[in-house]
Amino acid sequence: MYKILANTLFMGHKLVFVPECHSTNDEAQRLLQQKGSPDGLIVITANQTAGRGQRGSAWISEPGKNLTFSIGLKPHFLDPAMQFHLSMAVSLGILDCLTSVLPFAEVKIKWPNDIMLNGKKTCGILIENQLVGQLMDRSVVGIGLNVNQVSFSFPQATSLAAENVKTFDLDALLSLLLEKLEARYLQLKAGEVEQIKHEYEQHLYWHDEIHGFLIDGQLISGIIKGITPQGKLRVLIDGVQRQFAFKEISYGYSR
Repeated sequence: MYKILANTLFMGHKLVFVPECHSTNDEAQRLLQQKGSPDGLIVITANQTAGRGQRGSAWISEPGKNLTFSIGLKPHFLDPAMQFHLSMAVSLGILDCLTSVLPFAEVKIKWPNDIMLNGKKTCGILIENQLVGQLMDRSVVGIGLNVNQVSFSFPQATSLAAENVKTFDLDALLSLLLEKLEARYLQLKAGEVEQIKHEYEQHLYWHDEIHGFLIDGQLISGIIKGITPQGKLRVLIDGVQRQFAFKEISYGYSR
């Protein structure tokens, strides 16, 4: 299972398949700490029983239907103050893959780390960084992509198959996804941070549109204008541009 034919320089060259595990992020963390562990190692499972999402939420995936994996990286080149750029690069890599296989679909990035397909969530990202002093020692990028699952308990969830009325070859899709992710990671490594930030902002869900946001328990209308280099969301509210960290704002209603 998962025969990787990706045309990559390093990402996915070491792939560890576990039929079932609690969390691929935990497994990747363990392997990445071992001496000689390669950059770009992949831990993938057919059934993740305790997957984690952003803010401690659970990630539920039907066994054998989707792509649930983690990538172990060693981004020593990245300034810890700029670590959100890794999240931006990963989000763009997933977006590149989905727009390639579903060219007529609307694919957006919902800040901070969800991928929306035709207005519904199809992918979640969880990045866990380990710092040593002022060095980005290692990062584990967890990705849960809904592919062939078509039934969801969460009404705002969808999958590639649900939107395209066909099933996808998981091996081929994973290979393409790794190619796109590596290309964005190498772009980040080359120092093209402004280009990455610009593209990320252009693909933001609700970008430059008036919507409702929940702030301090109140629904307030605002317009997403972009993000800061540190990953805070920039929202225009009553003519003033404000910045919000992950837990300081949430998406509300449309107007």
